[in-house]
Amino acid sequence: MNAHGLPPARMQRLSDYELAWCRRFNGAARRRAVERLFAGVSRLGDGVFWYALMGVIVACEGAAGASAVARMLVAGGLGLALYKWLKRRTVRPRPCARSAAISVTVAPLDEFSFPSGHTLHAVAFTTVALAHYPALAWLLLPFTLLVAASRLVLGLHYPSDVLAGALLGGALARTVLALS
Repeated sequence: MNAHGLPPARMQRLSDYELAWCRRFNGAARRRAVERLFAGVSRLGDGVFWYALMGVIVACEGAAGASAVARMLVAGGLGLALYKWLKRRTVRPRPCARSAAISVTVAPLDEFSFPSGHTLHAVAFTTVALAHYPALAWLLLPFTLLVAASRLVLGLHYPSDVLAGALLGGALARTVLALS
């Protein structure tokens, strides 16, 4: 068994199967406009979008907004610790490191692939923000989907990395909301 809980042969078959999907997703980035869109979304998903959102919430809502932002920050901090721990434990190479056919135009923030930290944080922040401000769904849900898709299109993650990030981010956000 490996760190993913799968026998090595099964993990290799899963990675090989997913690598074919990674090549398909990454093929969309060969169009310059698509690559620029997803590179921009990825950069915003590094934190800029979320910090700007938190600033706007506090500016518009005052103390009530500060409470929501505090929950977002707790979810973000826990998410950071969780995904860094998982990456060190699983040490799954990124798809772009396994295949020369996958082009990378945005440098990864770290070496390993599992789980997608961008997706984890996007889902966690969106879940917490929508619990307080459901009217923001029109903005946050599409952006979160674009962040998740960017990880695939840019060749930085496998589909299972993105799915795991989304599930972990949702669970983390629900936990933070339940405890606060």
